[in-house]
Amino acid sequence: MNNRKVLSLKYRPQNFDQLIGQESMAIAIQNAIAMDRVPNAYLLTGIRGVGKTTTARIIAKAINCNKKFGTEEKCSKDEYCHCEAIIDSSHMDILEMDAASKTGIDDIREILESSQYLPASAKYKVFIIDEVHMLSKQAFNALLKTLEEPPAHLKFILATTEVKKIPVTILSRCQRFDLRRIKMDEMQNFLRNISTKEEAKIDDKALAIIAKASEGSVRDALSILDQAIITFNLQEEEITEDKVRDMLGLADQTRVIELLSYIIQGSQKEALQEAEDIFNIGADPKLIVQSMLEIIYLISRTKTFGTIENDLSVSESESLLIKKIADEVDLTYISMLWHFTLKGIEELNFMPNPFLSFQMLLIRLAHLKNMPDPQSLLQDNNFDNEIDSEDTESSSAAQVESVISKTQIKNTIQEKKEAPKVKPEILNEIKEEKNQSDNAVIKSFQDLIDLANKHKEIELKFDLERNVRIVRFEQGKIDISFNENLSKDFIKNISLKLSEWTGKRWIISLSKDQGETTVFDKKNKIKAELLEKMKQSDSYKKILEAFPDAELVDVKEEDQE
Repeated sequence: MNNRKVLSLKYRPQNFDQLIGQESMAIAIQNAIAMDRVPNAYLLTGIRGVGKTTTARIIAKAINCNKKFGTEEKCSKDEYCHCEAIIDSSHMDILEMDAASKTGIDDIREILESSQYLPASAKYKVFIIDEVHMLSKQAFNALLKTLEEPPAHLKFILATTEVKKIPVTILSRCQRFDLRRIKMDEMQNFLRNISTKEEAKIDDKALAIIAKASEGSVRDALSILDQAIITFNLQEEEITEDKVRDMLGLADQTRVIELLSYIIQGSQKEALQEAEDIFNIGADPKLIVQSMLEIIYLISRTKTFGTIENDLSVSESESLLIKKIADEVDLTYISMLWHFTLKGIEELNFMPNPFLSFQMLLIRLAHLKNMPDPQSLLQDNNFDNEIDSEDTESSSAAQVESVISKTQIKNTIQEKKEAPKVKPEILNEIKEEKNQSDNAVIKSFQDLIDLANKHKEIELKFDLERNVRIVRFEQGKIDISFNENLSKDFIKNISLKLSEWTGKRWIISLSKDQGETTVFDKKNKIKAELLEKMKQSDSYKKILEAFPDAELVDVKEEDQE
């Protein structure tokens, strides 16, 4: 019978000193145990494979060890050692529960009922709940009271990868420790030690690739290393960087780089053929697009910071290909390529056949090279606006019109270099003539109201008619009085509009004199007089004789609508 353990289990840490990358947490827990100030519950969080469950077991061993845990002093053969049983997961007082498979309140109730009994042999009864975020809301609520005030012999250790899903009421009752990702150099040194113990022939570059691929997870790194040893060392081959890349599928990045190269060149046919070849060997279109995004990012970084020599995700030859592509494009095009590719991922999720959507994405990306630069379009638009404004100002000057008509068919650079400049005094003279022809003439207060109505200045017209009483009206100067309903910005608005409409500066003065009646009141007074005059007429009397219930409501003059 083969009792060989996988590397992730064989080299599982058994004490705090063997934990890598979690020194601050180990010191805090060890100090709490030494001072006999162990909290009611620990909460261990972090990504997969950084040692949450391992740390939970180490804590369980540390608080139940008969000797000083972690020292050179060992348990004697004559006394029962809790550590060995905890390592074998056979200790009856250390209960581990997988919350992913036992999520209901009945499972938690079973634990709480057993928590009332004293431990059989250990000092503390420890409940280790893995993936605790999977518990139901009712299960969390049932756990609250016991978690806050557990019996003296009971300790909880909760482990999770998604701490945000845990209720705040649970978090507040636990002492939380965040286990961080393992750094690259720490992971590489750890893997080198394991390789030495396993007598594996592997070079440092291959170890660096494995450490990079693990993304900070010790379990992932050991699993990849175990796979590499089984694949190559058993065949008495040395594990090299290229072999690890082939094993992990990183070698396919070269084909993705070639695909992007065709896209950037605008070679639609070659890009589609390359994509079909990649797809035929079993690649998922979504994964291809994700790889394209990674390469686009590396192109952008190369364009900004230079050659990516220290990036372990690409080989030296791939780095040179990326550098070549980066030299051919600018950052604006790279940003557009990133944006369109990112949108393509969303489209893949809606199509029953993702490869069809992937091909359409490649066609669009291949034509992206022929699209104009947005910055150039913006500059062209700004320059055209300048030309249009000059055209408006010099509409009466044949020389300027000739210049503009010639420059309209040229590009921006030619316009700026070749277009002859018109003398400023000519432009000013033309502009002055145009402004004089456009300026309005206001001879009376009623003209001002009519002009406001013409320009759709409704608020200004309302104030002029209802809230302003004219005291004196002259060209360039108006004296007014007003009531409490006048808009607070009236003076500012009327000054700006008068200057705009007439081309002159007007002075608006506030007078203490009563002034004339408002235009609105005048109209109402005239209407009332017309109504009264009409009621005294013979025509109205005849109408009342025929229709006794009739009532005169409004009167309009013949020239009114």
